[in-house]
Amino acid sequence: MNTKGHLINSVSEGSIAEEMGVEAGDYLISINGNEIEDVFDYRFLVDDEYIEMVIRKADGEEWELEIEKDYDEEIGIEFENGLMDEYRRCHNKCIFCFIDQMPKGMRETLYFKDDDSRLSFLQGNYVTLTNMSDHDVERIIRYRLEPINISFQTTNPELRCKMLNNRFAGEALKKARKFYEAGITMNGQIVLCKGVNDGEELERSLRDLSEYMPYLQSLSVVPVGLSKHREGLYPLESFTKEDAREVLQCIHKWQKKMYEKYENHFVHAGDEWYILAEEDFPEEENYDGYLQYENGVGMVRSMLDMLQEELETHQGDERERELSMITGKLMYPFLGEMIKDINEKYPKVQVHLYGIRNDFFGEQITVAGLLTAQDIIAQVKDKPLGERLLLPDCMLRSGESVFLDDVTVEEMENALQVKIDIVKSSGQDFVEKVIE
Repeated sequence: MNTKGHLINSVSEGSIAEEMGVEAGDYLISINGNEIEDVFDYRFLVDDEYIEMVIRKADGEEWELEIEKDYDEEIGIEFENGLMDEYRRCHNKCIFCFIDQMPKGMRETLYFKDDDSRLSFLQGNYVTLTNMSDHDVERIIRYRLEPINISFQTTNPELRCKMLNNRFAGEALKKARKFYEAGITMNGQIVLCKGVNDGEELERSLRDLSEYMPYLQSLSVVPVGLSKHREGLYPLESFTKEDAREVLQCIHKWQKKMYEKYENHFVHAGDEWYILAEEDFPEEENYDGYLQYENGVGMVRSMLDMLQEELETHQGDERERELSMITGKLMYPFLGEMIKDINEKYPKVQVHLYGIRNDFFGEQITVAGLLTAQDIIAQVKDKPLGERLLLPDCMLRSGESVFLDDVTVEEMENALQVKIDIVKSSGQDFVEKVIE
């Protein structure tokens, strides 16, 4: 039994816990006589119509609470640590790891590598399976913690050991087989490295992983991100236009094969492949509901379609505005086209669009989410900005107004002397922020 328990950080007003006298500062000791290892145990045990909960008060007194409720009704308590346990650090030394490519001197949290199966379920993080014990696998299956997101990289055991610099990395692939046999829904990811896991190795991986359908419901293939801070790291090369076309050819072949069998395209190419190959993006139906959206799969298509849908609801007028917008080099041409579409209905709305070069990480990093405030300020401080500056929300730390280099939105406003608006990744918000 966990005699220490889990510290309760807050109690929701009007909740069952408040009615029972539970307070912030109390400790949860057990539910139905069971020790609570982490949030998964807690969530599993509270989803019942009758539970017995032991709470230790601040003075050391223990209360045994009998609670009757609806099956999935919340108790109303939040814990000091949302995971109710320590976060598990990654022990791999992947040849493509972007954290290893960051310069020194940034905030400490940016250097933390997680490889925690619980965060895969809670936050959508991808895990390598190397940090997952048999006990973890059993709990995922018992609690039906799905989908579980897996970074495969390759199905060649020896090559996987090399890519992850972990002698157990090949053996860890067997855990995915256990999830498949138990019917656990999975999503997969392959970070493609030129001359390493592409070509015949990619073909092998797609062939092997296709056998996990339908439980492996989607698989993304994304190019490795290479910053300029790679001193002493494994030598990796950038992909060329011809390379990208070969990758897309392989992926499209498997999409056709899987769709004929499952009516699901299964494997998807990151947007960067289409941009590098100078090929058109697939239509919306090819993305199977955008299951890999957070991996940069289908973002451009989704934004373009949502913009058109939103513009169809607008009549247009002669309002006058002048503003500016920041993006990375990757999205620059597409946002330019979107602005042209808006101008067809709002011809007097002027938008200065700036594609920022990533000097901090290197010019090969072209996504907006890895731009720093210092690069933005340096490159637009003498440019016309209009009445407002629009920034995509992916540039900021989740839930906060802070950039990667710890500069705040307010500090940028002061440096550029312009009001900043944050734009969500939707066509509707994009149009609204531009015209209103």
